[in-house]
Amino acid sequence: MTKSKILQPDLILGATILHLSPDIICQYDLKGLILDVDETLVPLRESLVSDELKQWVDQVRKVASIWLVSNNISESRIGRIGQTLNVPYIFGAGKPSRRKLRQAIQAMDLPVSQVGMVGDRLFTDVLAGNRLGMFTILVEPMVDAEIAARYYPVRNFEVWLSEKLGVSLRVNSEQ
Repeated sequence: MTKSKILQPDLILGATILHLSPDIICQYDLKGLILDVDETLVPLRESLVSDELKQWVDQVRKVASIWLVSNNISESRIGRIGQTLNVPYIFGAGKPSRRKLRQAIQAMDLPVSQVGMVGDRLFTDVLAGNRLGMFTILVEPMVDAEIAARYYPVRNFEVWLSEKLGVSLRVNSEQ
């Protein structure tokens, strides 16, 4: 697999996870979703889940199993978010390592091809999911774009480097 292919998301949403509808999930025949937490579901410095996110999870769980898999090492923070959303979680995943993703997929009892990896980072979420053969979905972070540009230079560098390697980060138009 080439460097650009390993970093290429299968779906670029161009919006936050709240715009990943059950229809889109079904369109790609996904029966399970592994969700990153920090910036994908909640801003990094927050541990409270929005009502909007709770409603989104309730809608999505009608069509897909959901697991949270986070690199964050704070069990209390990730656990609180998982419990609030009533979904199983794994913290300290070390993505792009695949080990914890495999653990969540096995718990879902689904083929890898029917599980989507959803996250806001190319070099952790997308890379880990692609290394396993999952359907990868890149979403915009749950922060204001100006704040993200100023305070998340690593993500900006990942996007720049990925584009230099030939990754297309144009928003998918079929949604």
